[in-house]
Amino acid sequence: MDALDVARWQFGVTTVYHFLFVPLTIGLSVLVAILQTLWHRTGNERYLKLTKFYGKLFLINFAMGVVTGIVQEFQFGMNWSDYSRFVGDIFGAPLAIEALVAFFLESTFIGLWIFGWDRLPKRLHLAAIWAAAIGTNLSAYFILAANSFMQNPVGYRINPDTGRAELTDFVAVLTNKVALITFPHTLSGAFLVAGSLIVAVGLWHVIRGSGADTDAYRFATKFGSWVVLVSAALVLFTGDIQGKIMTQVQPMKMAAAEGLYTTESPASFSVLTVGSLDGSREIFALKIPYLLSYLGTGDPNGTVHGINDLQAQYASQYGAGSYTPIIPVTYWSFRFMIALGMAAAAIALIVLWTHRKGRTPSSRWLLRAGLVMPALPLLANSFGWIFTEMGRQPWIVFGEMLTRNGVSRSVSLTEVLTSFTAFTLIYATLAVIEFKLLVSYAKAGVPDVTPQPAEDDTDDAERPLAFAY
Repeated sequence: MDALDVARWQFGVTTVYHFLFVPLTIGLSVLVAILQTLWHRTGNERYLKLTKFYGKLFLINFAMGVVTGIVQEFQFGMNWSDYSRFVGDIFGAPLAIEALVAFFLESTFIGLWIFGWDRLPKRLHLAAIWAAAIGTNLSAYFILAANSFMQNPVGYRINPDTGRAELTDFVAVLTNKVALITFPHTLSGAFLVAGSLIVAVGLWHVIRGSGADTDAYRFATKFGSWVVLVSAALVLFTGDIQGKIMTQVQPMKMAAAEGLYTTESPASFSVLTVGSLDGSREIFALKIPYLLSYLGTGDPNGTVHGINDLQAQYASQYGAGSYTPIIPVTYWSFRFMIALGMAAAAIALIVLWTHRKGRTPSSRWLLRAGLVMPALPLLANSFGWIFTEMGRQPWIVFGEMLTRNGVSRSVSLTEVLTSFTAFTLIYATLAVIEFKLLVSYAKAGVPDVTPQPAEDDTDDAERPLAFAY
């Protein structure tokens, strides 16, 4: 084990941990805005209760996401200084816009939304949560544009004197075809997570019985279930397009996802493949004919290049060395991503079925399924990013910089190991706090939204902003 191994583990752990909060924040921001819009248009009190209820869960998650995301940026300088030096000119623009525009928009209007209850005009208060939601989604786009450069570098040139990548076309970076499809795919996965949380909490209260608020929870459960089903369909649609683009720009990743060792035309989709210990050949495989060719090229008879052929091509193009990712990781993370996401959709379908014609579900097994439901798409999102990043290996910027060349040369194994241990312990503590807060407030149920009489005759213009949570 050396500093490179620990630095990779540290960035992987902190990134996956941070992304446990990101999809929930992205999805809930919009869904809470929709609930408030329903209240604004109908005046129905149940929508106001649900807005404040799920809004509180959104704010808890948002706060944790901000805290954990900051650490990632520190790591660029601490553990990956050579990488930062190489891509700094490229990453600077989208990440600066993300911070100055998207995050500023997001954080400013979240503040107005939190403190503006019963103080701002209703339309302006509604606009605040929509502005925050738009800022959240814009923030995701700029970050994904930066990440997509690592997958498919565009809009740059290599300065022969400094050896750095320099930005030549910012529009090309923002319109990278990988970013254009990764963004809707990531958003679909985010709504899958947020919808699942709404279902889980609503279903728990419906089955336990919540008196006068049962109607609100029934609506939330059905609303969340429809969000999950629509999101699952969008995940499949965007994932199909993403697979075709991935085959074009990163054929090794597609081959590694399928455990495809030799070039095939047509190529079959692997349901289960067992390979040799050195990962060089296939021993046993259960396959669906023609499916991989269609997924990768759009043509059932299309050609999909195999791992061994691509390894030989890359060795000839880039020099001696292994250009093959860890096959079991890419193979199984790809399948876990799909299976867990579709399992959440199946539960949502069952939940809708049990609520048909005004029925109230009561079975214990459905309650258990509902409680684990948010974890399924959350893990699916994590496995998706593990596949995305591990499938690019050994490149940190595909075709331009190897991961081993991006690590900080001045940082020792002891230093990286110390920071890795410290951050892991801190994150574990934050995870416990986050979970307990979410569970505590979810159990508390929707708030009482009955207007309170004024305590004094203070003029409305002189009243301070009130913290609603």
